[in-house]
Amino acid sequence: MNKNNKLTKSELAWILYDVGNSAFTMLACSLVTIWFKDIATGNGLDPGLQTSYWAYVTGCVTLFVAFIGPVCGAIADNKGFKKPIFTVALLIGVLGCMMLGFITNWLAFLLVFIITKTAYSSSLVFYDSMVTDVTTPERMDEVSSYGFAWGYIGSCLPFLICLLAYVAGEGMLGPSLAAIISRKTARIIGFMVTAIWWLLVTIPLLKTYEQKYYVESTKGAIKEAFSNLYHTIVDIFKHDKKVRYFLLAFFLYIDGVNTIIDNAINVGTDLNLDTVGQVVFLLATQVVAFVFSLIFSRLSRKYETGTLIKVCIFGYLCVSIYALTLTTLWQFGIMAFGIGMFQGSIQALSRAYYGKIIPAEKSGEYFGIYDIFSKGASFVGSFLLGFVKMMTGKITIAVGSLAIFFLLGLILFNKVDKLQRKEH
Repeated sequence: MNKNNKLTKSELAWILYDVGNSAFTMLACSLVTIWFKDIATGNGLDPGLQTSYWAYVTGCVTLFVAFIGPVCGAIADNKGFKKPIFTVALLIGVLGCMMLGFITNWLAFLLVFIITKTAYSSSLVFYDSMVTDVTTPERMDEVSSYGFAWGYIGSCLPFLICLLAYVAGEGMLGPSLAAIISRKTARIIGFMVTAIWWLLVTIPLLKTYEQKYYVESTKGAIKEAFSNLYHTIVDIFKHDKKVRYFLLAFFLYIDGVNTIIDNAINVGTDLNLDTVGQVVFLLATQVVAFVFSLIFSRLSRKYETGTLIKVCIFGYLCVSIYALTLTTLWQFGIMAFGIGMFQGSIQALSRAYYGKIIPAEKSGEYFGIYDIFSKGASFVGSFLLGFVKMMTGKITIAVGSLAIFFLLGLILFNKVDKLQRKEH
């Protein structure tokens, strides 16, 4: 954006990567699980084991990224390293996505999915850290919000194509079309469309990105990256109160956010709500998230980032408490609307806020640490949700229990924001 609030070429290119990778996110959260179970059933794998194996795989990806993210981020901070490493992660992810459409063995499918999802998640570490290079601190809130906003709405186009292929493959559009598009063909179309979309909209970023902030490369760059990462972690937890408190607050509230988003459909299913209605609300949530991400990006011109983040945390606190009342599809739709209002904004504003309080030349390293807190949080929230559901037998109480994460996160973040305001 310039003085007329228009996006610059580099800012627009950066935003487009969110549009590209969000297509894979949407697919992974919906049809990929269905396709895996279809392949596994065809191979004779017990239905009970299918769900367990899929859970193990998602857990493995989280652990892999939590480990390699900070290391790769630290290496990418060296002069001239970030773009090549990002490109490698991108290409592995895109090629893996294409391969998934042709695999017919359930074990091979899981292994390739692990590689693909790990590459995808790793690319986000580099992508997030690029925000310090493509824009200025004053513009960071708005640019980051645009990324999430256009990512949500941009993912809908390729996903609709994938969904139409899936519906055709299931014979829901008539036997004549089902004879042309089988389940296997639908799967190939879904993964290929997603992969091509992901790659094409990333080309502008590959062409325009320049690493402005970096540390000078040395002969022992990799060894030095490990050393720098160690000292940075020690420094954060011994001396840098602002970053330390932010990461702890972020861990808590983003835990609640991710757990609610990941389990929204499971909540509706547990309440025996109409499945088609849930899918419609899922798509509608993407549109709501797009609109409110843009609204919050505009609000960031007038209000402090910290203030807006606190509004979002409080919004999610209300959503988690409202979940206690769920009984009907329309109530589920209201909850989905609430999720959409704040999900993109809280992630975008948190990314921007963090980008402002860290050293720009070490953005890759710091965003790698940021990713640990983001990914690691999903374990705690999911465990609490499962435990409370098992003890009470009610999914609504389980979701309501997540309010503790938002309350504690709000208290800690308020402490961070006070420190930030004192310095400015």
